[in-house]
Amino acid sequence: MGPSRALPCLVLLFLLSSSRASVLEDTCKSFADGNPGVGYDYCIKFFQASKDSATADKRGLAIIASKLTGAAAKSIGKHIQALKASEKDKHIQSGLNDCRDLYSQAVDLLDVAAKGVAAGTPRGKLDAVANLSGALVSPQTCEDGFSELGVKSPLSAEDSEFTKEVSIALVITNSL
Repeated sequence: MGPSRALPCLVLLFLLSSSRASVLEDTCKSFADGNPGVGYDYCIKFFQASKDSATADKRGLAIIASKLTGAAAKSIGKHIQALKASEKDKHIQSGLNDCRDLYSQAVDLLDVAAKGVAAGTPRGKLDAVANLSGALVSPQTCEDGFSELGVKSPLSAEDSEFTKEVSIALVITNSL
């Protein structure tokens, strides 16, 4: 390929990669407009955990968000197991047991959500939204359980973070 053909190809490649990067930026801007408590910077930071997010389209971002939140739920589940092993208070142990179950269910819900988005069908989207909504209640239910037991939650930070992450996945999936 001669120099006269190479330059237009390079320009086209640059424009395609620039438009892909702006999908992430545009998606996070749109998310932040409706969710100022979470914001644009948090959304961008969230997606930086996946190198594929820089080149994904909006549906790809919804899939990535579901998978990232599923990984977060697994990680929280492991943290709960570690807390349980060292906790002596029976009330906190009881709350941790309930939260472990909630996050285990969230892992399953988020897996189904990612598959629903990936299907690319209206029914798949509806299933994804329903499953993401189910996962979104897990952290609040976890916090409510500790409150009902009259003890301070050792998972407040994780629950708050997880709520933000699932919110990103849900808002993006809903916008498809």
